[in-house]
Amino acid sequence: MNRKIAPPIKDAVEFDLKLKPYDKYVLSNGVEVYAVNAGAEELIQIEWVFFAGNCYEEKKMVASATNHLIKNGTSQKSAFAISEQVDYYGASLARASYHETSTITLHSLTKHLSKLLPLVRELLTDANFPEEELLLFQQNNRQRLEVNLKKNDFVANRLIDEYLFGFDHPYGAYSRFEDLAALNRSDLVAFYDRFYRTGKCILFIAGKLPPNIIELLEQEFGDLPLHGGVVEVPSNLAVPAAERKYRVTNDPNGVQGAIRIARDFPNRHHPDFFGVQVLNAIFGGFFGSRLMNNIREDKGYTYGIYSYLQNHIQQSAWLISTEAGKEVCEATVEEVYKEMEDLREELVDEEELLLVRNYLMGSILGDLDGPFHIIGRWKNIVLNGLDEDYFYQSIRTIKTIQPEELQQLARKYLQPEAFYELVVI
Repeated sequence: MNRKIAPPIKDAVEFDLKLKPYDKYVLSNGVEVYAVNAGAEELIQIEWVFFAGNCYEEKKMVASATNHLIKNGTSQKSAFAISEQVDYYGASLARASYHETSTITLHSLTKHLSKLLPLVRELLTDANFPEEELLLFQQNNRQRLEVNLKKNDFVANRLIDEYLFGFDHPYGAYSRFEDLAALNRSDLVAFYDRFYRTGKCILFIAGKLPPNIIELLEQEFGDLPLHGGVVEVPSNLAVPAAERKYRVTNDPNGVQGAIRIARDFPNRHHPDFFGVQVLNAIFGGFFGSRLMNNIREDKGYTYGIYSYLQNHIQQSAWLISTEAGKEVCEATVEEVYKEMEDLREELVDEEELLLVRNYLMGSILGDLDGPFHIIGRWKNIVLNGLDEDYFYQSIRTIKTIQPEELQQLARKYLQPEAFYELVVI
């Protein structure tokens, strides 16, 4: 290589991106394991995904409370002892709860995996949800909720989901003081028994995998009453609000308002989804988008404004989100609609479209950097009931979609009357 000659600059849109395939295994109890063996460091990530999200709960907040407290004690170990064991091996054990699923995620040095898997097994078979831990959970969340309810952006995020789906829909529900107070240990234990101890589980593994990884998983989890069978996700009917425009006063002494403009949108299986991803990037999906150039750079109304497609499995939504000074909130809303109108009326020029193509391809390239990101891609594909072609169809659309197609999508979806409009000040 001649270091005196600069290498040629190549647009990201010219890259031929490949998604590293996974290896799939099935444990004796039917639990599926998706594994990506890659990476230079002796690190491993294992994620246990349970179909135990809030769409399965009969009382609000039971799913999230169960997930949070699952590592806070067993009949043999206290919450402190569990955390101490994880810390001793330099590992981390996290949990998270979503609408359809809940997860437990272990990050560890590969050499310590055999010492930590028995602990996860103990959590999945013997979590006992001590009363004192539940009381602490209620107290902490009550204090956190009191603080957050004073924040306009927090209130706006809750309300816009309620307007889109209805409060009784899992996507529209949010925590309330009375729901926290109503939690009791027996509800958590029942939810745990049904959806964790004997529920559907899928494993996603990535990193430098030991040669005996499947033997270790089979030994610790293959004999448990978990299963890999089909679980029917409750079909909750969305009940959108009748009104479309809302103005809410939350902090009379504040100087900033929270703006949310959103509409329903089909999920990832819809044929328009790929094209709308590109349209969304032009509209408000990255720092160089039209919303950002207009409302931040030109008008100076906000530090940042973005639009995005919510990643829900059953139904989805297209949402514009920003915070702006109280005196310019209404002007900001009008500018959002003006940008929608421009996309409906005028074709995107090739220079702007090439910029967005390169941005989206570069984002995908970044998402494929390392085994943890790769398995994250596969997890999204698997849990949404998609296949490998979803990844490559997305790339084909980014590379080939034309301005005329984007205009048709804008005329179909970027109609102001289809959007809910919320300003919280």
